Amino acid sequence: MKLGILDQSPIASGQSAQEALQASLQLAQEGDRLGYSRIWLTEHHDLPGLACSVPEVLISYIGAQTKNIRIGSGAVLLPHYKPYRIAETYNMLATLFPGRIDIGMGRAPGGSAEATMALSDNFLQNVYKMPELVQELLNFLRNEFPKEHPFSNVSAAPIPMVSPEPWILGTSGKSAKLAAENGTAYAFGEFMSENDGVQSFKQYREHFQTKGILKAPKTIITVSAICAETEEYAKEIALSNTLWKIQSGHGERKPVPSIEEVRNHEWTEKEKTQMETMHKKLIFGTPSQVKDRLLKIQEKYQADEIMLITITHKLEDRLNSFRLIAREILNS
Repeated sequence: MKLGILDQSPIASGQSAQEALQASLQLAQEGDRLGYSRIWLTEHHDLPGLACSVPEVLISYIGAQTKNIRIGSGAVLLPHYKPYRIAETYNMLATLFPGRIDIGMGRAPGGSAEATMALSDNFLQNVYKMPELVQELLNFLRNEFPKEHPFSNVSAAPIPMVSPEPWILGTSGKSAKLAAENGTAYAFGEFMSENDGVQSFKQYREHFQTKGILKAPKTIITVSAICAETEEYAKEIALSNTLWKIQSGHGERKPVPSIEEVRNHEWTEKEKTQMETMHKKLIFGTPSQVKDRLLKIQEKYQADEIMLITITHKLEDRLNSFRLIAREILNS
């Protein structure tokens, strides 16, 4: 089983954004040492508790201080940007870190309506143009513009020896169809979707068209997981993540709470119901319990790789979760 890491650079209670970004570096270095295949950094704008607004900067920072792990965006929010600029950026990264760069593409705004307006004048129009934006970006990366196209002589320099690997990220059949039509790899965000990922993967595989260098469908399923030495402690850690997500969903601009803050929190009936719903998706427990759940996920989705997102208040709990899972699965 191949395992990857999705990191949102969460800001914990009592922590600065700088410390959160340094924690992302430490996680990447630990993932590199443990044998995780890749780490993707997310893009969020003016969202409470999340530090990374420009994943390309963090990718470069991490790439310079790791050796083997692949690094990429999860995802670059394409409707905000011109494809040429994104192609230049990721070709630059792929030139600096040969054979290690992924470019994940998504269509979400990544922040509030106000932040979206501040960032882009035509976001909603560009969401509808997502297929054209993806095609244009891929043409720059693959150097495949028709001769009559006005960009046929435009180079997204520097041209790397190994191109960044393109991925379409999504949570629905739309993204699966887009990935299949363009011959890219496909990642499904199971941890944040209520849609049927199995059906999305089926649609992707059945309609996959060979384009570029990818000769067969390639998939990742992303799940939320927290591992600890005991089930009780894993659940306690998980409650920090759960409460933070509930509060963020209510528009409260708060960092990830500590275990002590969670213990002192008076849960409303609505919050308890939300917690129970969220915990049905969250994988938490001992190494053997987490391994069992991940094996079932792999069997269900038949994905080439499982990507894990783990949010805890303490960095050491997050690192330990990845260590325990690696010891149980990658090093067994």
